[in-house]
Amino acid sequence: MRILLGVTGGIAAYKSLEFARLAVKAGHSVRVVQTPASLRFVGRSSFAAITGAPVLVSEFESDPARGSWPGQPLPEHQPISHLAVVESADVFVVAPATANCISRLAAGAGEDLVTTAALAAECPVLIAPAMNGKMWSNPATSHNVTTLRERGFVVLDPVEGQLASHGEQGRGRLIEPSDLLAVVERTTEAKPSPTQSHSSRLDGLNILISAGGTREPIDGVRFLGNRSSGRMGLALAKEAAERGAAVKFVVANSQIQLPTNFESVEVQTADEMSKALETRFPAADILIMAAAVADFRPIHASKEKIDKSAGVPNLQLEAVPDIVSGLAASKRPGQLVVGFAAEHGLNVDRAREKLVRKRLDLIVFNDISNPAIGFDSSRNAVTIITAKQIEEVPENDKDHVASVILDRIEMLLG
Repeated sequence: MRILLGVTGGIAAYKSLEFARLAVKAGHSVRVVQTPASLRFVGRSSFAAITGAPVLVSEFESDPARGSWPGQPLPEHQPISHLAVVESADVFVVAPATANCISRLAAGAGEDLVTTAALAAECPVLIAPAMNGKMWSNPATSHNVTTLRERGFVVLDPVEGQLASHGEQGRGRLIEPSDLLAVVERTTEAKPSPTQSHSSRLDGLNILISAGGTREPIDGVRFLGNRSSGRMGLALAKEAAERGAAVKFVVANSQIQLPTNFESVEVQTADEMSKALETRFPAADILIMAAAVADFRPIHASKEKIDKSAGVPNLQLEAVPDIVSGLAASKRPGQLVVGFAAEHGLNVDRAREKLVRKRLDLIVFNDISNPAIGFDSSRNAVTIITAKQIEEVPENDKDHVASVILDRIEMLLG
């Protein structure tokens, strides 16, 4: 495997030397690009000695290896160095990735060789952050990390431990080099190249996926809603498309960036969600109902803003028809319907009752009592329940959880 390693200016850069050494020892071919700031911590000659290849620091310098990798012959022409090395890489690993680097990547700014190469990368890009714990927990950093994950970057969480500042402990340490290499190898194994054929049972199937949270109007500006971000549904849609499915994605009130490789329909209310799904359900082979649809809505909604000087309004609510139950009741033989349920704590009996009552083939339970996962988070932990099996999926990023869910759906297809 050809690993391009991008090193930015953090004190954890010394760990990147160990990562390069372990990768070479494991039989991988490694090339390194550095930011100028990283030279304050580790010189390019150290990486060159380990990898056996020249190290690039500026996009304006020529590459003595002409874009080739250790063991390869030199090409006859002189390519654009910062494009050539990433073009032929199997994976691009940025370690350590500082808060500044993450910010530039989220903004799409190519201000040095590492970020420029990342913008040109068509291979998987893994970001391994390392920074002070306060910087990692800063809302700006959290937002940037979420943006990168939504764009397809694999952003690893830093680990808990002693930080660079004397006496400080917290979450911000770079993942250990051996663990990072294991993640890199798993990621590249899990992502087949475009030239590889795959045997996914979802290939060629029509999959209808809902996501986000509906909003039920109270008046012209107020509504009843929920905190669903739509990220879990989007992760499912992207993974299903990668497995060859024709995806139709119905999303309610989400700020996520929608891909262009499948059809997306944006809605707001439960009624709009229901109509969009009912129209598309007959042609679907599988429905995955990941959206958080309101259980109740005001009976009478004012078209204008209610004046608060008139006192507290008396809101009368009515139940919203259960969309997934209605669709499941009309499914044809062989058509699969998958539901989601958000609960405080997991009650297996309640989960099974919902599975049977709603006529579902599979139900995914989220325990929303843990604020670190689920709503507004890039991570999740779920329990997958079918008529014959209960499986707990431990906390992981939502892309991984989506992959496990689709694996189980493929098993139902037989």
